[in-house]
Amino acid sequence: MEPPINTIRLSQSAKDQLTKLKRLTKIDRWNVLCRWAFCRSLAEPSIPSPVPIPADSNVEMTWPVFGGEIADILLIALKQRCHNDGLGTDKETIATQFRLHLHRGIGYLAGDPNIKKIEDLIEIGLPSRKNMD
Repeated sequence: MEPPINTIRLSQSAKDQLTKLKRLTKIDRWNVLCRWAFCRSLAEPSIPSPVPIPADSNVEMTWPVFGGEIADILLIALKQRCHNDGLGTDKETIATQFRLHLHRGIGYLAGDPNIKKIEDLIEIGLPSRKNMD
């Protein structure tokens, strides 16, 4: 599948937040943390606010590096989310929504006071025990 964006460049704010997450979780790869953040934002029912996001840091990666083996799955999830939100699925809309979801997710993870180690990050992705009873 053709990626919505070839090179992803993060804002300085996102870089700072990811640096904090790297320290807490001991996950040393930007792309792995970015995948977690992207999925965290997709799980949020609201549409991300259309705020300008500067590409003012020195952290950048290609779409294949970001997505790894699940790059196509992440793209399909993003397109489905755009469709569900009543947005277009043209390349520009997909690229814009990707950046918004990625940066929102980074903010959510970095701002979560419960994330103090990698196990806390993993627990976010698991169904809560309350819902399983």
